Amino acid sequence: MIWWILLVTAAVALLAHWRGRNAVWGSATIGVLVGIVIAVFRPGFDWWIVGKAVVIATFVGLALEWVPRIGRNKPDA
Repeated sequence: MIWWILLVTAAVALLAHWRGRNAVWGSATIGVLVGIVIAVFRPGFDWWIVGKAVVIATFVGLALEWVPRIGRNKPDA
């Protein structure tokens, strides 16, 4: 159940960062590739492995995209 929630959240994050090149889409693409490679080498191709890799990579990309933005908004001391 938790993976479904994470999958929907990752899809929302991807849709929110639809325009232009960014870390969210780049990491999601890498997640697809890594997930397919892992799923191919495991016995019995499992699409959930690909989905989980995409979810994890999307959240990594989301963090890479938003951490610099959060740091920029900090007021000077």
